[in-house]
Amino acid sequence: MEKLKQRWGITHNYQLVVIFIVFAVTGSTSAYISKPVLAYMGLSKNDISLWLYYPLYIILIFPFYQVLLVFFGFISGQFKFFWAFEKRMLRTLGLGFLLRDEPSQGDK
Repeated sequence: MEKLKQRWGITHNYQLVVIFIVFAVTGSTSAYISKPVLAYMGLSKNDISLWLYYPLYIILIFPFYQVLLVFFGFISGQFKFFWAFEKRMLRTLGLGFLLRDEPSQGDK
């Protein structure tokens, strides 16, 4: 756990516990919200092939997860950590263009 605390820049164990709880709640909530959204769009397991349903379900979870991660991070008092985590994740996935360009250290 110490390596993880160092990597994430966390100083207290309670922060680590809160971060793990936020990840768990965010994942569960985004999966829970995605099912009714698919149903609202008229897509259910009975109507379309499971080979199409589950990829759509997973794709729909992604934007909910991104928003909820920052939201629950804010509520938990760990906004700074989760905002930095979110920016890294989007840049890694090649979606950094969604973020407003921030000057790098050399541009200041």
